[in-house]
Amino acid sequence: MNADEMTDHIRSTFAGTRVLEAGGDVFFLYDPDGDLPPERQLPFATIVTADNYDRVSDLTRPGVYRLNIGLTKATYTALFGAPPTRRDERGVLDTGFDYARQDLVMPHPHYASQYWVCVVAPIAETLDAVRSMLVEAHGFAARKHANHARRAKA
Repeated sequence: MNADEMTDHIRSTFAGTRVLEAGGDVFFLYDPDGDLPPERQLPFATIVTADNYDRVSDLTRPGVYRLNIGLTKATYTALFGAPPTRRDERGVLDTGFDYARQDLVMPHPHYASQYWVCVVAPIAETLDAVRSMLVEAHGFAARKHANHARRAKA
């Protein structure tokens, strides 16, 4: 699945999703009314298509992109244990993973400490896992949105 197909999948599968694009990258927010203030516009998934922010995934290769997904703490720790805390001189978290490897779900190079995972150029081997993680990330974002709305009305 290429980046455009993944974008279309997320856009068409998850209700209430708002899609923002910047610099060739795509950000998926749960914003069913399209009115989230900027400080609350936190994506549940992103697609990064170039090495604009880091080079650890080598996104200069043809057709290669990185899908990033925000998970719950429980799911992240079930997959990878405690999130990493040690960073190298570039700010990349030390997880022991090769962030340029394709089709492998792994901790995010910068946001694993916030329970984010990534997969570079997912194909058949990881697509089922990716779809399941996207369902969780979207559901978690929807619950956070609903909780905030309830608190705002109280």
